[in-house]
Order: sequence, then structure tokens, then C-alpha cells
Amino acid sequence: MKNNHMSGLCGWLGSQPIQAEQHHWLEAMAAPLTRCTGKHIHSRGGRHGALAATSSDDSADIYQNGDLLAVVAGTPYWSDQEWERLARQHGQAKTLADGFERKGVDVLKFLRGSYAIAVLRENQNEVLLAVDRMGTHPMSYAVTAGLLAFGSSTDCVRAHPAVGSTLDPQAIFDYIYYNMVPSPRTIYAEQKKLEPAQFLHFKRGQVTTGYHWLPTFQETTAASFHELSDVLGKTLKNAVTRSAPDCHAGAFLSGGIDSTTVSGVFSGICQSPVNTYTIGFDVKGYDEMEYARIAARHFGLNAHEYYVTPQDVEDAIPLIAQAYDEPFGNSSALPVYYCALAAKRDGIDTMLAGDGGDELFGGNERYVKQQIFEHYSQVPKALRKYILDLLAFSFPGGQSIPPLRKLGSYIKQARVPLPERLETYNMLHMVPLTDIFERDFLKSIDAEQPVAMMRDAYSRAGACSSLNSMLYLDWKFTLADNDLRKVNRMCALAGIEVRYPMLDDELIDFSTQVPSHLKIKRYQLRYFFKRALKNFLPASIIAKSKHGFGLPFGEWLRNSPRLQELVYDNLRQHAARGYFRPDYIDQLIKSHQTDHAGFYGSMIWTILLLELWLQEHAPVSLPR
Repeated sequence: MKNNHMSGLCGWLGSQPIQAEQHHWLEAMAAPLTRCTGKHIHSRGGRHGALAATSSDDSADIYQNGDLLAVVAGTPYWSDQEWERLARQHGQAKTLADGFERKGVDVLKFLRGSYAIAVLRENQNEVLLAVDRMGTHPMSYAVTAGLLAFGSSTDCVRAHPAVGSTLDPQAIFDYIYYNMVPSPRTIYAEQKKLEPAQFLHFKRGQVTTGYHWLPTFQETTAASFHELSDVLGKTLKNAVTRSAPDCHAGAFLSGGIDSTTVSGVFSGICQSPVNTYTIGFDVKGYDEMEYARIAARHFGLNAHEYYVTPQDVEDAIPLIAQAYDEPFGNSSALPVYYCALAAKRDGIDTMLAGDGGDELFGGNERYVKQQIFEHYSQVPKALRKYILDLLAFSFPGGQSIPPLRKLGSYIKQARVPLPERLETYNMLHMVPLTDIFERDFLKSIDAEQPVAMMRDAYSRAGACSSLNSMLYLDWKFTLADNDLRKVNRMCALAGIEVRYPMLDDELIDFSTQVPSHLKIKRYQLRYFFKRALKNFLPASIIAKSKHGFGLPFGEWLRNSPRLQELVYDNLRQHAARGYFRPDYIDQLIKSHQTDHAGFYGSMIWTILLLELWLQEHAPVSLPR
């Protein structure tokens, strides 16, 4: 069986027969999938529906047998050995179609790996759509007048003539809140996105959605620490082996735990030195090149480095706004793009990324911080009420006593339940919304919706610990809605395929078997993971604090007149759109110039990318 690495898929199914003049619709829907890549379009058509997919060569994993059509994007595999054998012989799409005929929606219980799939059964007016556990491959869809249109991007779906493209004001607000538009909402009122591990079943105009997989977190284990460590090592090797098409693939190397782990394991699999790519910034507090070099020396990697400049920011901002099918405000997209571009220039077509380890094994600072806040709820109610609260809020002159003032701040935050507490420092909670947004815009949205989406995902985990609930929450909001979208689209823009070994199904399943008290112990992040790999990873990388892949945009903007001209002009132009109050935009610019450049620079980037996206995509105006 040949792996056809696709940019995506699209199609539709309706109740009316397709007319001759409608055949060009599929080409229009598939066009956005080849915008950056120049890949081939492959299509199949029936009487009432059609499918298309893109691939890097003259073949694609797409199948048709009369009224039955199926397509598979990504690199899936089957848990059933017989089905895996059939997939290798006849292709994933045919195996999926046959499995759907036999099992219906339950066919998804046997599918593993990274994928997006679509099956059309025209004689039943039926469609099955699904994405993998982590939502690595996106899927948008619209239902209108008995017709289902779907695709790997919102641009595919809106290209169908029956689907509108009205901006959703709630999605605009969600974007400002999260720096992206989280699923299931899309930027368009007429469309939705599948969430991670979600499927959609469409039959005779009726839509059902559900989850084909949910994690089962374990808080106890009979395995010893040594046994767990041994399983982790084997599982990591399996994950990297499954993800790497060959040793010509490259790897992102930031110098953090995950990218170093992936690069190191990959190096152990290959005979020749692995090519790794690292981005640096000549700004204090943002550069981690030193740790990437330590990893390269430790594993004998063929390291490539590139330092991003303010000029690179000017050059790439329009490209980023154009590349995304929805507004996307994570500024670290830019270094990802330049990293992937460097690999492409060296003739590399596939990159391994380290995303996911923090969200599987407890590596984000907020997890420890929230554990500290959770202690307050465990204090007996009488002790809280008559001692702690009185000291914090009723002690004479308490606000002028630093320890009591700090206690009061702690209690105020601790009283906010999870998961809302995770967004305490969101700028939209720090300033009254009426000071930020225009009155008419606020009337058109529900300001509680972003938090409501968080609550829904947080509770769906069914976990016994707040840590595992936060991890599951991050699988959706941090990974599927943000980081994977960021890396996928920037790699596509550079012409690179990307794989995520840390999000391999076997490794995900293993992570759910590691108890919470081992993931984080005595406030030590990733306690189990680091201890298990202490003889494999460089000691200095294990000991380093969490850094991230942030762009020093705020710092550069403060000191670059050319960048200021580009950014400030677009911000003031955006003020006329009716979302933000013009005086808020003016104050934001002033605060950035005189106060915390990084903090205010983040909001400026978010608004800038929204404005540039609107200019580029020019959808129908926001309804009034």
C-alpha cells in the first residue's frame, strides 16, 4: 500500500441529481487545498454527490464502487490485523468503504493514526465524516436545504454555491478571546468544524454528531516506575518509527523536552545524522538556541539554524494572513514558517514536530499553578471563612501589608472554579468589555460563550483529577484548535508535510495510564517523563524551565518605525469596522509604546492578523 500524503479532502452530497454544469463545483471546492502546495486534485463523482482529494503525485486514496464513495487523508492504520492487511493490499479508502458497509459508524472504532475521512453512500443519502483523536486533520461542514458540503478548510465549503459566507460575530469575539476560532464554531455562520475525535453522520437530511473515542484516565497502576519507564521508551520508539516516512525527514528542534526527545529517538533509528531545524531570536529572554545546540551535540544531529529578524516579520505577515482559512492570531506561526522554509530549501519534504508532550504528561506551568489554587477548596470551610478570609479581607490595613494583600489575591482567584480560572489573565477579563468593543457588536454576541465551551470540554473528560481534566481540555484548545492548526498551515505554506510522533495513538493511550501524581509530583512538571528519560536526554534540557516558541513581536514593534507604520495603519483602519472602540485601539497603541511591550504586543498582533485576514478573504460583511 502506498501512503499518499494529502493536503486534504472535500465534497458534498445532496438529494437532487447533479447537473452537467455543476461538475466544476468540485474543482472550485478543491482549489483552496492546492493554493500553497501545487498538489494534484483527484475526484470521484456520483449521481447526487462527489469527492475530491489532493496528493503529491498522480494517485490518491480515493475509492468508488457504484453509489459508494470513500476518501482518506492522512496516515491512518487499523487496530484489526485483517483490515490492516487489506488496507496494505487495496488501500485505506476501499477498506474504509467495506468497513462502513459492514459496521456503519462503528468502523471508526478500528481506525487509528492521523486522518480525516469521508464516506458517501448515495443510495441511502448518507455521509460519514470523522477526524482523528487529536483533530490533526481538520474538517468543516455546512448543512443547507438537505445538502451536506464538507472540506478540510472553510474555504472549500464556502466555495460550494449553496453555502453562504456570512461572518459570525460570535466567532469574531471567540477569536479575540482565544487568538483563534475554536471548534465547533467557524468564522462563518453557515459552517461548523468537527472537534477532535468527533464524527458526523448525515442521513436523509438529518445530522448526528458524536465522539468515536474518549480517553479513560487511570489514577492507579500496578506497574512499577521502572516498568512504566520501560514502556515509555518502547512506545516513543514505535511512535517515531510510525511517523517518519524515512530517514531523509527532518525534525523541528526548539531545545525543549519534546522536540529534543523526538530528534533523539529519530537519531537512534537512523544510520546517518538527522537534519534538525532551529529558529532563534536576537532578543534577550526569547532565544533558546543554546539548548538546541546542546541537544544537537548530545545526539550527533546535523543542526541547521536561522535567526528571524524584524524584516522577516514584515515579509511574512501578509503571507500568514493569506494562508489561514480563518483568522489566526498565534504569533509563533511565523517562526514555524521560517523553520519549515529552511528545511524545504534543503530538499526536505517531511518534518517531525514535537507538539503534544506537555499536554500528555503535564508540562505546562499552569498545571502546577492550578494545583496550588485547588488547595484552598480543600481547607475546611470554617477555617476558610473565619481565619483566611478575615485575614485577607477584613484585617485593618490589610491591603498595605504585602503578605495579606497576596493572600487576598490568592483567595479571589481560588474562588473562581476550574476551568474558568485558567483564563483569569485573559485581557478580556481585565478590562470591561464596554471599554473595548462597540456597543452594537456586544449586543450581537454572548460574552459567556468562550467559557461555556471550556466547561463542556473540561467536563467531557470524565477524569478523576483536575490535572487530567486540564490535559484533556488542552488537547482540544491548545493542540487541535491552536498549535496543530498553526504548524499544519505554516508547513503547508512552506511545502512541507508534518507528522506528530508525540500524538501517536499508542503514546496517548499510555499517557492515560500514568497516574496524575506521577505526571506532576511535588510541583515538578513532567516528573515521570523526565525521570524516565534522565539517562537519555541531556541533563541541562531536563532541568531547564518551560520556555515556548514565542515571537518577540512586541519588542520589535516598539523599536522599528517601518514595522510600526505597517501595524498601526492597519489597526486604525480596523477601528472603522465596528468591532473595537477607536479609543481602545488608540490606547492600546499608546500602552504598547509606554508600558509592557510584550503584553500589549500580543493583543496588537491578534487585531492586526484579524484585519489582514479580512482584507485578504473579503467575506460578506458582518450582519447588523
